[in-house]
Amino acid sequence: MEKIYGISYSAEQISRITDKILPVAKEWQTRPLDPMYPILFLDGVVFNVQQDGQVTKKTAYLVYGITVEGKKDVLGIWIGEAESSKFWMKVLVDMKNRGVKDVLISCVDGLKGFKEAIESAFPKTEIQKCIVHQIRTSTRFVSYRDRKPFCADMKEIYTAPNEEAGTAALDRFGDKWDKKYSYAIKSWRDNWPELSTFYKYPEEIRRLIYTTNPMESFNRKVRKFTKAKGSFPTDDSLFKLLYLIVIDSSKKWTAPVHNWGIIVNQLRIYFGDRMDEHL
Repeated sequence: MEKIYGISYSAEQISRITDKILPVAKEWQTRPLDPMYPILFLDGVVFNVQQDGQVTKKTAYLVYGITVEGKKDVLGIWIGEAESSKFWMKVLVDMKNRGVKDVLISCVDGLKGFKEAIESAFPKTEIQKCIVHQIRTSTRFVSYRDRKPFCADMKEIYTAPNEEAGTAALDRFGDKWDKKYSYAIKSWRDNWPELSTFYKYPEEIRRLIYTTNPMESFNRKVRKFTKAKGSFPTDDSLFKLLYLIVIDSSKKWTAPVHNWGIIVNQLRIYFGDRMDEHL
């Protein structure tokens, strides 16, 4: 404002001005939701927020969904402490109270307890853990010298044509690397039931759910607008900014996701009446 119009505002004045948006944002946060979402992406982004005179870490819990029409939508923003399955349970209960009755597939990161939280709220939902998060976890302590062959062998797992071939690739991967990087092999095996969900689906659905990249893409925009902020003065100030980013982003979400017509018919085959009754 000062550069363009020659008008200067203090931080307090800016805060009072943007407070006008808070009631609108709160109303958006409590709006009714669709009864069914074919696909949801759940993720948390960490920010610094001032609390009791100190800067503390807070997590913005974000739920990004694909509607029955194939449109992108952010269902809500919840500000809480460090990411935990207990708080995610609170988020899921709030979604149910706002009208969500069914979710076909949930795509999540590797947070412990995520599976149990989702199953307690939506017991029929299939869970796909993000392959990209799994790759990051697996390569975290791999030496530079081993990284290229390690990643090449790991790629054979998640690019396999079916679960049987993926399991065989995981066995080969384990035989070769278990002595040096046993933590990575154990992580793949422990999480295999949720990492391997995508194998059962055709390529169009696989490409959409095997990673939380659609959520990551939105998160990159969030970080772009928040990176200059060392910390936020309150939870509400963080919530206001995230809400404005959502509203700005949603203006571009006018078209359905790529190949949605094909994906709808594939989901109808796999989920039957659960999909049909909402079309």
